Amino acid sequence: MADVMSILSSSYKAAGNVSVPSKTKYVPVDPTLYQGTWSGSYPDGKKFSLSISQVDGFRAQIRYQSGGTSQYQQVLIKDSSFRFGNTKFTLTNVGKAQIKNVVTDPATGSTYLDTAQATLEK
Repeated sequence: MADVMSILSSSYKAAGNVSVPSKTKYVPVDPTLYQGTWSGSYPDGKKFSLSISQVDGFRAQIRYQSGGTSQYQQVLIKDSSFRFGNTKFTLTNVGKAQIKNVVTDPATGSTYLDTAQATLEK
């Protein structure tokens, strides 16, 4: 019975962490703020790069590379951010962004959040 209660308790706590979707509409963005190659490294030293191209209205094409991972995707930009896979990109200032990546440890199955700062290369 204690196991059931702990499962219910952890699920209840996790449900409280769910973010409420934004009620704002998709609006065209300034392509110059997003387009280009962004790079940075996670706290463990793993480097990443994110190329953003073909920004049109609020749509863009991205290519993300980190370690052996490479992702290509079309994204929708809303509230200065977009999601791709398990990662979220948020524009924080001109030429600066925050990258949050949910990582699952293959050995334990636990997840953690990797947060890094990205800089637009000139």
